[in-house]
Amino acid sequence: MARVLALSPPGVVRKRWRSSFKAFDAPHTLVAETQDVGEAIRLNEELRPELVLLELSMPRDESVAACRAVAAGDAPVVALAPLLDDEERAELLAAGAVGYVLTTIDSHSLSIALQAIAEVAAPDPSSGDDVAVGRTGASRADFLRITGAAAAVAFLVPGAARSQTGTSTNPSPSAPGSMPTLPPEMAGESDMLRMQRELIRAMGKPVGERRWVMVIDLRKCSGCDACTIACKAENQLPPGVVYRPVVKEEVGTYPNVRRRFLPRPCMQCEKPPCTPVCPVGATWRRTDGVIAIDYDKCIGCRYCLTACPYSARTTDKGEFYTEGTPAVQPYEEQASPEYDAGFRRANGGSPIGNARKCHFCLHRLEAGQLPACVTSCIGNATFFGDANDPDSLVAELVGHPEARRLKEELGTNPRVYYLT
Repeated sequence: MARVLALSPPGVVRKRWRSSFKAFDAPHTLVAETQDVGEAIRLNEELRPELVLLELSMPRDESVAACRAVAAGDAPVVALAPLLDDEERAELLAAGAVGYVLTTIDSHSLSIALQAIAEVAAPDPSSGDDVAVGRTGASRADFLRITGAAAAVAFLVPGAARSQTGTSTNPSPSAPGSMPTLPPEMAGESDMLRMQRELIRAMGKPVGERRWVMVIDLRKCSGCDACTIACKAENQLPPGVVYRPVVKEEVGTYPNVRRRFLPRPCMQCEKPPCTPVCPVGATWRRTDGVIAIDYDKCIGCRYCLTACPYSARTTDKGEFYTEGTPAVQPYEEQASPEYDAGFRRANGGSPIGNARKCHFCLHRLEAGQLPACVTSCIGNATFFGDANDPDSLVAELVGHPEARRLKEELGTNPRVYYLT
């Protein structure tokens, strides 16, 4: 188990996390604790701990400077904080921290998180570095299965990867491929063709200048579930994972009864409540407004599922439609197009164990194609485009007096509008 050195600001008392080291059966040993950065550097060299805990209760600049100084040593540095915003996460990771843990979790979960970091984020023995504990070779999925998925609340960055690439909690990659060639514009052409022209035009702008918006005309929706099925097929979603359900409701009193339907994708909120609760920075708001998830960072704690007031997130439990048959069919194990990352669920890999959600089919946008739910709607009830383009169809629609957004009183500022 891990030998730990702690660096805490003067006058800070956090008994909650210290209890992880004081119990008689505590798996880790607190070898030393100091309030001085210089002393921490000396102790790091002298005691050679497996981990250094940096408690964040000082001003941000001081915390980042302390992290950079201590991270120059051999032991991985882990930040401890009750809450971290996206900017502070990015600064700490850039300063050399291998991850961060919320001090609000219970002592058992903290012990599991620290053990994961000690095993997974330790230097690779193949590099010739003889410090810290050896790597177990266990994957993130293996670790989540062993610990119960929601137990450990920590973000891990393997040391080898840290030295090769910079880490940001707010990436907004955009590398549009070759755009499709459309026929010349004609008077009276369909809304679908118009939206695709506007999409291709928007993809020519920097990613931060786009403002993706979806508009759904509830007066046209027939509740056929074509959008739900198209979404599942496009993103290869397993059982229990739905990005765009259609909520159905019966209203009225017999014999005057009718049904109404509400397609509910992710709202892509401008002030999303799901991102600040993520303890590992695995979900964030891109500069084009889409809320994304990094499956490699997500630890499956499901905090974001609870925080979302629209129930727009689900968790991938690793199920397959063809389970129980002689063999899981190859089409369920092929690489997913999501985020253009080539994730493959075979053998327990990501996104199994992760939170999952609608992302406006980012991979289709990069190819000049509208989201699958838009093109599959038999009633032409779903519209999509760049609201920053004043000539776009969605810019016209969001200005209609019939335009509404769900739970506006929460102040989340959703980017999905409904025409009622």
